[in-house]
Amino acid sequence: MSEMQKKASLARSVSKPRGAARSAQPAASSLFTVLHIDDDPNDTELLRAATRRADAHLDLQNVEDGEQAMAYLNGVAPYADRVRYPLPALILLDLKMPRATGFELLKWIRKHPEIGAVPVVILSGSELHEDIRQAYAFGANSYLIKPLGFEALVDLVKDVKSVWLAQHSSNSTSAPPLC
Repeated sequence: MSEMQKKASLARSVSKPRGAARSAQPAASSLFTVLHIDDDPNDTELLRAATRRADAHLDLQNVEDGEQAMAYLNGVAPYADRVRYPLPALILLDLKMPRATGFELLKWIRKHPEIGAVPVVILSGSELHEDIRQAYAFGANSYLIKPLGFEALVDLVKDVKSVWLAQHSSNSTSAPPLC
């Protein structure tokens, strides 16, 4: 088994979906908004490319640290325009970031009722069992290891969409089909 296959297998083994909660999306939205919180611009561009390749039809918003994420989720400048920066249907959260760690941000999200029900999927390079345990203890819905290969990332995007956004789609008349 190649290293990439091991990573993909591990990502699936630690991904234990816990409740795909419904979150706010503007009624006029034709795309699901996913807030990607990661300080690495390379990871962000790879995720954008994988989303296009997966034909996932997502509005992928990115912020680079916990402070920007809090501003986005609170709808304060420069993220006050909810048409341009809608509340996400899903949050993809890295753990290792400057200013506020993913753990700190996850705890903050879960303490705010207006956004606390939004599913948070940890997307991290860390395979440490303590990081995985702590993420679930703080309220993560799932924990995925960042895959090494691009095609594995495309598959991960497809899986995330089918698991975390399918329920939202079936509960919303404004959501696009999952094809």
